[in-house]
Amino acid sequence: MRRLLLLAVLAAVVALGGSSALPGLGGRGEATRSGARVVRVVDGDTLAVRVGGREERVRLLGIDTPESVKPDTPVECGAKAAARALRRRALGSGGAGRRVRLVSDPTQDERDRFGRLLAYVELRDGTDLGRSQVRDGWAEVFVFDDHPFRRVGDYRRAARRARAGDRGVWRACGGDFHRAQ
Repeated sequence: MRRLLLLAVLAAVVALGGSSALPGLGGRGEATRSGARVVRVVDGDTLAVRVGGREERVRLLGIDTPESVKPDTPVECGAKAAARALRRRALGSGGAGRRVRLVSDPTQDERDRFGRLLAYVELRDGTDLGRSQVRDGWAEVFVFDDHPFRRVGDYRRAARRARAGDRGVWRACGGDFHRAQ
């Protein structure tokens, strides 16, 4: 029975234009790629997507944005703008969720301590939403537990350009990603 369920989920992913492997079901070694559709933006670094017939929360790998929904934490400077920037990219002008590709990173865990998938999220044109958040100054590069992710060099270059260009949080908050509003 469990095998039939797994096959049904994999068939649904393939039908959505994804790969034959779902994040969270693959092993270490190779990156998995799965097609998904954005359902909503939770905050500047977290999305809800529909993948394999179910809704999943996805934490964008390699970034951290100012907090806006963390319990017992005040809304931080730039948090709402970071979420708006991600919403524009992930939902598009009409508000309908875009089709995206979730890409795992075999150097990182598949899920975080809250059960969210950890993945790069790419638009059909290849745009990496996490890198875009960094490039525009709405996110900082985040390396968990001293385990660099595969795209860390590219993200750090984007962060240097954002800071030099005084974009996003650098302009709105003096570069303080965790200052309360």
